Amino acid sequence: MNKHEYPNLGETLYEEVLPNGLSVLVAVKPGFRKNAAFFATRYGGADRRFKVNGEWIDTPAGVAHFLEHKMFDMPDGRNVLSDFAALGASPNAFTGTGHTAYYFTGSENFMENLRLLLTYVSTPYYTEESVAKEQGIIGQEICMGEDSPGYAGYFQLLSALYDHHPIRENIAGSVESIAQITPETLYHCHSVFYHPSNMVLCCVGDVDPEAIAAAAREILPDTPGEKPERDYGAPKTLLPARMRAEKTMSVSAPQFLLGVKLPYPASGAARARQKLLAELAGECLFGKASVFFNDLYAGGLLNGDCSVEYDSSAGTAMLVLGAQGRDPDAVAEAVHAAVSGVAMRGLDKEALERCRRAKYGQLLGSLDSFADYAVSLAESKLDGWDAPEAFAVLESITLAECEAFLCENLTRERLALSVIRPNA
Repeated sequence: MNKHEYPNLGETLYEEVLPNGLSVLVAVKPGFRKNAAFFATRYGGADRRFKVNGEWIDTPAGVAHFLEHKMFDMPDGRNVLSDFAALGASPNAFTGTGHTAYYFTGSENFMENLRLLLTYVSTPYYTEESVAKEQGIIGQEICMGEDSPGYAGYFQLLSALYDHHPIRENIAGSVESIAQITPETLYHCHSVFYHPSNMVLCCVGDVDPEAIAAAAREILPDTPGEKPERDYGAPKTLLPARMRAEKTMSVSAPQFLLGVKLPYPASGAARARQKLLAELAGECLFGKASVFFNDLYAGGLLNGDCSVEYDSSAGTAMLVLGAQGRDPDAVAEAVHAAVSGVAMRGLDKEALERCRRAKYGQLLGSLDSFADYAVSLAESKLDGWDAPEAFAVLESITLAECEAFLCENLTRERLALSVIRPNA
């Protein structure tokens, strides 16, 4: 395996692409008992339309998430959650818009847990009865999610930003869409997206990289699969479909999100840079330590933190500001004023450096959380870059870059506002 040393971070990373196309990354942590493994596929909620064997396939909303739920059942009737518990590990899984991941954390029996992880994720088993039962369970989950103000506000924002992109839809689908899912649907999507060349395996701990690679070679298929072509619709303008969306729910004070679509960079390196640039610039101007936040908090326009989040998946990228307060429109105007201030006076250099140091510390801290580290290794690799590169990229971002990013992207005509107001 290829060995990468990061002396400034005290990290050693081993990497290999196996003959079957699987990317294996191992961060060795000598002397630690904790360990984690993260097995992920480039298949998420937005991957509803794809082309394989020269044929375009359309699938119902929610298949990727449904598939994740059903992967824990084995043909012999076992549920692997019990097997992990017997081995002292804590397993879990999640589905995003662009990938699905299965993982475990533990402090013993690492290789046994790893073999179990690789085995169950590569062993599809679905019956009419189990699918029907899961439709009821996920249907209840969908209905409960629709009652969540945070959930409603986020998808309301996506619907305002995008007119026809599948990212607008709930990853879990709808009660109507999951009713269309059959065992055949699940088997087909597993065969298309769950082959090693569409997946990554990332492990962290005092573990043996060669033994990990050997287990993957033994358990997983020998040959790469066909790379599916995905269709998210024709490229759209960076302007939002609607500049404002609002609804009422059972909340104590208005909750709101202000979002902007960003260009989707063509390369992994460019995507890594845009992610860190957006997070750094956004935190500097709008974060909890900013003049913007403290002025609005003191003036009673904000009730708590102002979150700044960047997301990039399924051919999309966006920056989202989230807050709670009595007058969302006044906060939106304050955002416009803050960006205008950057155009006239620039960003505060000392404030930017404080945010850079805080972000650097946050990244360093993630190296000590083995689960977080495994997640960042996998998600960055799926996105075309390597997680340890983030430190050098963060250090290289300039004040002028941050100023240009804010002034070019956070314009009045590009921002969309999603508001959840209290019921009358």
